[in-house]
Amino acid sequence: MKNDFPHSVRIKKIIQETPLVRSYVFDYPVRAIPGQFVNLWIPGIDEKPISVAFDDGKSYTLAVASVGETTKTLQSKKVGDYIGIRGPYGTGYSWKPKMRIAMLAGGYGAAPLYFAAVQAIKDGCKVDFFLGARSKEHVLFENRIKKLKGVRFLPATNDGSCGFKGFNVECWQNEMAKGVKYNLVMTCGPELMMKVVSDLAFKKKIQAQVSVERYMKCGLGICGNCCVDDSGVPTCQKGTVMDNKDVRQIKEFGVYHRDSVGRKQYWK
Repeated sequence: MKNDFPHSVRIKKIIQETPLVRSYVFDYPVRAIPGQFVNLWIPGIDEKPISVAFDDGKSYTLAVASVGETTKTLQSKKVGDYIGIRGPYGTGYSWKPKMRIAMLAGGYGAAPLYFAAVQAIKDGCKVDFFLGARSKEHVLFENRIKKLKGVRFLPATNDGSCGFKGFNVECWQNEMAKGVKYNLVMTCGPELMMKVVSDLAFKKKIQAQVSVERYMKCGLGICGNCCVDDSGVPTCQKGTVMDNKDVRQIKEFGVYHRDSVGRKQYWK
């Protein structure tokens, strides 16, 4: 079930998570699963897809970085102000009970994977949470993740100010070199990071789920903006969370994506 028309919701809490990211909490009548997104609408500005960071059965939490006109306008909002929400849309992460799961999050990707971790440990899963960031101040949801029983928090920062010095993928490789065996890998974050995760998981024959994000507008699989080459699959409906075997059939993954008018933008 989802709401395909914007639903006006009142912001009831705002949390400054990092210098760039704030969490917005509001009540919403439609439930989400980890990995899904909603379209956030600010009248007169634009509508943007945002991953659901948490759904406690009544309230949603969205962790939003200030990176463009819409999100910067959102940061001017205060508790009590209203925003428009529709959805949720897309697929979510899935697991089986008692799995050993590696979650590799880059930057804002910590939000949907945190939601997944909360739910997975309820099924007796053990989670190693590899969170990558530029520096300690940009480590998102650190305290929340540390509070989860059954989750081992393994941060990695470029400057070594929090946890492992280097990339979270390297930290994951170190754990596997120690003999840690994983049944499943989940990843969300910068695409070049996820491409490395996809390749390593394929090489080591570990099941993996990857969040493939494209320019998503309608959320209904109609407009075509989020379709990938060559399959034409709309990631707003068949993703964003996709099985690695399907991700590896997307020739543009880790190479380029398309902007709002369909022009190729190569990852650097």
